[in-house]
Amino acid sequence: MKKLEGKIAVVTGASKGIGASIAKHLAAEGAAVVVNYSSSKEGADRVVAEIVSKGGKAIAVQANVAKKAEIEHLFAETQQVFGKLDILVNNAGIYEFSPIEDITEEHFHKHFNLNVLGLILTSQQGVKHFGAAGGSIINISSIVSTLTPPNASVYSATKAAVDAVTKSLAKELGSRNIRVNSINPGLVETEGTNTAGITAEGRERTEAQTPLGRIGQPEDIAPAVVFLASSDSSWITGETLYISGGFR
Repeated sequence: MKKLEGKIAVVTGASKGIGASIAKHLAAEGAAVVVNYSSSKEGADRVVAEIVSKGGKAIAVQANVAKKAEIEHLFAETQQVFGKLDILVNNAGIYEFSPIEDITEEHFHKHFNLNVLGLILTSQQGVKHFGAAGGSIINISSIVSTLTPPNASVYSATKAAVDAVTKSLAKELGSRNIRVNSINPGLVETEGTNTAGITAEGRERTEAQTPLGRIGQPEDIAPAVVFLASSDSSWITGETLYISGGFR
């Protein structure tokens, strides 16, 4: 029997990159997956089609998870189609780097509204839909929460907040058998990192400092999400798992 047979999962920001890989790995282990996207319907539909072609169950639902009304729509659709929720993966996020001189209020609120407030509001709605058996919330944070590179003060602050929220919610929700953990990836090659302008020089510099000698791929992250979503991790909550090839 597959590890997640009969489970229902929502993955935010799942139209590409790490989120898409997570959705496909959860489905491969038997979960029915709600593939959330904000703007890339084509990407989300492609992820759903791949899951379905392999015998899995998935739907795509549009929602900007920085907005409460759209989050409510996401979970209403999940409830209508699948009738319950067991797994929530808070993957949606943005990152833009800026020196201190160029940081604006817009830059700050854009990051915190999605990376922190959006994650909290999504978790708030998810908790309402978990049944008596509880569930698993997995937050995708980042190594920058502790690595704190230059020109990333706002982004690093959002991910440090995610780590704190993870630990606090784990204590708050444990009595309801809802586990909350975070995964903190290092540099992972995705459409997002390419768009963010990670240079060949930057990649080489990171790889030179990484004990395992390479940057990550989305497929390096997704199996850990499956583990934290499954009963294999039934006594694990409030933890932060770094997946970075040993880079610190």
